[in-house]
Order: sequence, then structure tokens, then C-alpha cells
Amino acid sequence: MKKAILLSAFLLSQFGTSQLLKTEGQKIVNDKGENIQLRGLGLGGWMLQEGYMLKTADFAGPQYKIKEKISELIGEDGMKEFYKAYLKNGITREDIDFLAKSGFNSVRLPMHYNLYTLPIEKEPVKGENTWLEEGFKMTDDLLKWCAANKMYLILDLHAAPGGQGNDVNISDNDKSKPSLWESIENQKKTIALWKKLAERYKDEPWIGGYDLINEPNINFTGKNPNGTDEMSNAPLWKLQKDITAAIRETDKKHIIFIEGNGWGNNYNGLIPLWDKNLAFSFHKYWNYNNDETIQSILDLRKKHNIPIWLGETGENSNVWFTELIQLLDKHNIGYAFWPMKKIDNIAGITNVKITPEYEKLLNYWKNGGEKPSKDYATKALMQIAENYKFNNVEIKNDVIDAMFRQVTDDTTKPFKNHQAPGMIFASDYDLGRMASAYLDKDFINLWVSDPEKRSEWNSGQQMRNDGVDIYLCHDKITNKYYVGKTETGEWLQYTIETKSDKNYSFNIRYSSNTASSIKLEDVSGRVLATVSLLSTGGTENWKTVSGKNISLKKGTNKIRLVFETGNPNINYFEIQ
Repeated sequence: MKKAILLSAFLLSQFGTSQLLKTEGQKIVNDKGENIQLRGLGLGGWMLQEGYMLKTADFAGPQYKIKEKISELIGEDGMKEFYKAYLKNGITREDIDFLAKSGFNSVRLPMHYNLYTLPIEKEPVKGENTWLEEGFKMTDDLLKWCAANKMYLILDLHAAPGGQGNDVNISDNDKSKPSLWESIENQKKTIALWKKLAERYKDEPWIGGYDLINEPNINFTGKNPNGTDEMSNAPLWKLQKDITAAIRETDKKHIIFIEGNGWGNNYNGLIPLWDKNLAFSFHKYWNYNNDETIQSILDLRKKHNIPIWLGETGENSNVWFTELIQLLDKHNIGYAFWPMKKIDNIAGITNVKITPEYEKLLNYWKNGGEKPSKDYATKALMQIAENYKFNNVEIKNDVIDAMFRQVTDDTTKPFKNHQAPGMIFASDYDLGRMASAYLDKDFINLWVSDPEKRSEWNSGQQMRNDGVDIYLCHDKITNKYYVGKTETGEWLQYTIETKSDKNYSFNIRYSSNTASSIKLEDVSGRVLATVSLLSTGGTENWKTVSGKNISLKKGTNKIRLVFETGNPNINYFEIQ
């Protein structure tokens, strides 16, 4: 407690008056009464791993099963060493500095209870709570980094003791043991953990609030196993009310975020609100970005006159991200995107690079065969832990641009500094909104709203998170990627700088199974050239064709490659 008090004093002396958040009607405000729209990111995959984040979902979804697979190869001690490095590297001061610089003003921390306390099955004395310093230390450090950047930290119990639902991956739920809802002991431990957290952080101005139970998904009386048809939710409301009472014994100040059943969105049977500083949290994935999809939570906000917060969202295209934030801004709704780091992905703000050695482990776990040696597996896993360091991840500037600049700005920016003469790779098209920087016919995944609209958007799942389909390239000259699955009417735009008015040749490197053609246009639609492309006889059979006498003016030129017929793959074009 002394440490917490000293930290609070330090923060107040460094930043002046506290910026403590509270609710004021339907708004979240700071202590000056200023509206605060939380623009946040969830640190999913750090304290709690889900199989899809590590590419183990096919054979190990919950974290405990991932640990079993790792232990099988490198032993229990080796597994612990891997996780020690993984947790150390997963989120650091550099990560939080980067989030602040990018424009985020808050962080949601998905906590696994087992970093803070023992499971009930392992308690030396039944009914008692053994407190573990590791989780508290990680949270202390994270809070310090957030405070230094004037960012709010929202604590989220993502894996509650016993697991809070039937979606086992999101809460590390072992079905062979009693769940949160089946065990009074687990409920008591959950309440005690929140009381402990409140005691520790009650005076911290940069704690943004307490998100009590992430995505409850359980059928108390309904038929749907994830609670989407539940009508009463009585145990859920009782537990969240009991947790609130325990928090308020020591912390009268911080906002408490409550979540409904059915992954956070089912608020049926809600009892009279039990606290004056509550906010509703909801989650939103894979549906349309319009008022209709959030109308129920808007109605809830109005009915109870308290704020709403989109505590988790993401896993979609840049188009969807921009449209969603525009919708949330319209309604003054804060948010936290999900997640920060995953292995081999395009839809996050960073990408953890996969290695051939780790892919070999994945293949063994999935398909069997020759078992990798302990030494090989250890090196492969420790390299993955090393790749989680901020300096080793790949920053996804296209995602960041979509989440911030593109929300209010429909202009385009160069992806790279392209000069004529010079070589321009097809995947290096401009940054910007769809229909401004590119046009693609599959650019969003809306399967929750419409099962027929399930789309990969970028079908190649490489490099960028727009609708453009980018694949790995094996041509002799390459930046590793080519643009493929092109359709009639789609186009890509490139900003090209020239030093003088001049006519150039565009030497286009392409492959195609059929004859096709492309047009080169400026942004006004003026055709600069039409280039016929003969079949090359295969996706990776690359040939070059030239468009002649293409006029570029001195200074900045915005040129579009328009796919007129057929579906050619484009590696690069060289301007001479």
C-alpha cells in the first residue's frame, strides 16, 4: 500500500491535478468535467493467450492446452522459461509509448486471474487466497508506463477463476473443473481478487475503471450454450453487484464497467442499477456499422442514463475499422480495439513475425510425424518470445492510418516515396480509404449480420489489411508480395514524384492464366495508356510488358492501374 500511495503522489506532482474519470449522465468525464472518449487498445494475448493468436487453434485453443503442447516438447521447466520470456517481452514501456504516439489514449488489460492468485484446486488452505506478486507487478509497471503517457488503464478480468462461460478459449476454461458459475469458491475468489485490486489502485488517477467480467457466455436457464437467448441472467447480475460492493468497501472513485451475457451484449433481466458510477460495456464484431447494429445498447444508455463503452472490437478490415470509428464518434462512444499482438496477422496494429522453425512445431502438433528435439523446440519457442519484443514486431501503418487519419480525412498519402524513373511494387499503393486509394470488390467481413457476406477481404492475408488481395511472390525481383485476385473495375493508386515533365515507359511485371488488359489513368479518369496482357501460362510465370509514351508532369502525379478485363497478378512496374 505504501508503494501505491507513493506512486499516486508522484503522478499528481508530475501531472498536476488528477484526471480521474467518472460518469456524468451518459458521458464519461474527467475531474474538470471534460468529455473523454476512450480511444483504446486491448492487450490481448499478453496475460492470456487464445490459440488463434499463436496459430494453435486447430489443436490447442485454451491457454492450458497450449502450455500442455509446449511442455510435451520442452518439459514443464522449459515451458515456464518460455512464458517468463514471453510475458517479459509481450508488453513493455516501448509498446505503450508507441500506442500513445499513434493516438490511443487508453489501454484495456485482459487479466488472467492465475497471475494474481492460485486456482482454488491449488490453495494450501481451502477457501483462502494466496496472492501472487507476478500479476500485480506486471500491472504496476503497465500503470506506470500508461501514466507517463497520460493514458488510462482499464483493468479487465478476462479469465475469471473457473472460467465465465462455454467459450473456453477466451477464459482458459478447463471443463473438467468447476466453472465460475458452478463454484461458490470461484465466485468468492473473483470477489476477493477485485477487492485486492481496488485496495491497490484506489488512489491511482490513471486507472480508467474496472471491467468486471469479460464476455460472460453461459446458459443459466436458456438453450443457447453461450447465453444469447438467456432472459434472466440473475447469477450474472448478482455476482457483478457483489463484486461492486467489495470494490466500494475501499474504492469509491473509479468507474465500474459491467458486461452482459452472450459475449457481453445480452442485458436481459437487468436488475435496478446498484451503483452511481457504472457504465455498460458491449462488444461488436463482424456486423454492419450502422445505427441499427448498436440501437439496443443506445437504448440501454438512454433508459438508464449512464455511459456505454465498446470494450472490445476488431478482427476485420481497415474499411470496417474506419467506418466503425466514424459511427462511434457520431454517438460519443469510447472503444478498445482487439488485440495488439498476434503471430502472422494483418488485422492488428502490429504483427509478430512467424519463423520456419515455429511452423515446424505447429505442423508436428497438428499432424504428428517426427518429433522435434527438445533443443530445436526450445530455440524455436524462445525465438518466438524474442519476436514479441516491440523492436522486433512489424508496425502496421495502414491499420493505424485507417483508425485515425482516415476517419476524418478522405485524401490519400504515399505508402512509400515513389520516384520516376524507378521501380514501384504493386503492393505499395497509396494509404487511404477504399475508393480513394484503391477499389476492391471484397473489402469487409459482415458474417454476423449476413452469413453470405463472410469474406477474407485480403484473400492472400499478406502485408496489408485493405481489400486488396496480396500474396507471397516468388519472382526473381520482388518485395515478397504480389497483388492478385484482381477483378474487372478494381484499381490501385500510386503517388509518383517526377523532376520534370516527361513521357515514360511503364514496364509492367505480371502473370496471368488468361489474356487481360489494364488501363493507366490519372485521378480525373483521363486514360494515359491501355496495355494488353497475354496469358503467361500460370500464376508464378512472370513476364514483362510495356506501356509507352505515358506523360507525367513535374511534381506529384497520382496514377491508377485499372483492371479492365481478366484477372492478372501484378508484381511491380518500372518507370523508365
